[in-house]
Amino acid sequence: MHPEKLSINDYTYTLPEERIARFPLQERDASKLLVYKSGKIEQSTYSNISSFVPENSLLVFNNTKVVEARILFQKPTGGIIEIFCLEPSDIYPDLTTAMLQKNKVQWKCLIGGASKWKHGQILEKSLSHNPADNGDKAMPCLYAKMIERLPDCFMLELSWEPASLSFAEVLHTFGIIPIPPYLKRETTADDSSTYQTIYAEHDGSVAAPTAGLHFTPAIFDALKEKNVEHTFVTLHVGAGTFKPVKAERMQDHEMHAEFIDVDKATIQKLIDFHSNIFAVGTTSLRTLESLYWMGVKALMHSDTNMHELEIHQWDVYGEALQQMNVTLIDSMIALLQWMHKNNLEKILCKTQILIAPGYCFKVIKGLVTNFHQPQSTLLLLVAALIGEDWRKVYDYALENDFRFLSYGDGSLLFNSQV
Repeated sequence: MHPEKLSINDYTYTLPEERIARFPLQERDASKLLVYKSGKIEQSTYSNISSFVPENSLLVFNNTKVVEARILFQKPTGGIIEIFCLEPSDIYPDLTTAMLQKNKVQWKCLIGGASKWKHGQILEKSLSHNPADNGDKAMPCLYAKMIERLPDCFMLELSWEPASLSFAEVLHTFGIIPIPPYLKRETTADDSSTYQTIYAEHDGSVAAPTAGLHFTPAIFDALKEKNVEHTFVTLHVGAGTFKPVKAERMQDHEMHAEFIDVDKATIQKLIDFHSNIFAVGTTSLRTLESLYWMGVKALMHSDTNMHELEIHQWDVYGEALQQMNVTLIDSMIALLQWMHKNNLEKILCKTQILIAPGYCFKVIKGLVTNFHQPQSTLLLLVAALIGEDWRKVYDYALENDFRFLSYGDGSLLFNSQV
């Protein structure tokens, strides 16, 4: 069956509120680990994950960093308007360029209390103190102006003083870490560190790649002793990761697009470890599988441009790509050759790939991931990976007191297609 025809109602389960982890454990690697392989389930903890990852494997992590994307403005009348920064305007070539903008930027945002924002009114936010105060420096100030209403969000112009600050610095100064809405609590000071992986590096996500939250220096040391290498890709997680599937059939659901950033050295490692690659997190997996299809596109049309390499929602199920019987090695070689031809050190573009039952995995041998919401595209991805056994895995987790969602426990799932 083509994934377009799937009914999301077939991918649901009952998740009691008390099973949602509201806060993380004190020790990252103390979380439970469910290991699924060839239909069998084992239970352990993340501190022992190296025992289950085969020797000479490659773990691929997403090193995106969550930005302080929630900004609260108080109107002169006292009312609060909340701005949630989703992604930059399409006028910028990529997210990194947009985050480095100075003086002002255009950004797509969700707005809480939009009806209270009068037409033409410019919102203003100042700090009560200057964290970099040296006595005579100007107090940082942020302004928000509404440009237009889009189908599912708003385009705003955000400007600030001093103009020398980058937008990334502005968010760090004025914003709040946006923890997931299903936690049903306010952000705490601890979330600034616990809702980041220890290897987070590149600003851009509005949600953490949560599978990586469990990893500690001790785990990396244990993996190294077992000759398990690791590398990083960057996929900046958008708010669309929480977007519920409201359509009855997947053909009526629009998958969110996200920015990926991958360098030549990482692509070479995918060639070197082509048969033993594990993705840490669904975002890493989506990046890896997208890279494969980008390589296929480059192989089909060597004169293609970066925009044409982007993966749209249903591209990978189309006959043109499916009839290309290309190995991962050949795909990655073609991508490297295309990058060399275009004098590029990195792949910087968007992917909208939707991985659902019916998808044939091209890159990964397994996935490290948390437990996801019912009727979500993330659950569809898990079902694509391990088939109908996703029900057995989730039933086991519910029956054995596993904690669910972003701050919860997790799993190591071996690809049933291998």
